[in-house]
Amino acid sequence: SGGGVPGLVIATDRIDLEVILIDASERRTAVLRDAVRRLGVAAQVVTGRAETLARSPEFREQIDVVVARSFGPPAVVAECAVAFLRPGGYLIVSEPADDSGRWPARPVDELGLAVIEMVEHPRLVVLRRTVDL
Repeated sequence: SGGGVPGLVIATDRIDLEVILIDASERRTAVLRDAVRRLGVAAQVVTGRAETLARSPEFREQIDVVVARSFGPPAVVAECAVAFLRPGGYLIVSEPADDSGRWPARPVDELGLAVIEMVEHPRLVVLRRTVDL
């Protein structure tokens, strides 16, 4: 979640969604909890590393859409996100504006994901989970 973008924006704009904000830093999640309280949004804030939380029964294969900023190489982002996703779920990643071609099809396929769309402005990559883990 970092500073809460885009998670807080989504939670504020789409009150019909259940939003879970995850960050490994206790300091950042404390700020997010305060922001959630001040904004009056119904978002859950969880402190923990994505790769660890994705293995827990509470989160594993329970999420319809994961939204992430590109916090590392595509393989790292995809591996952290894919275990959260239900089959058929979507991963939406915001990418650096000046970086293209970072999501080659072959390694993504091996993780059970397929690139569905690449949006240029803002630069987003939309992937769909295609197989069971």
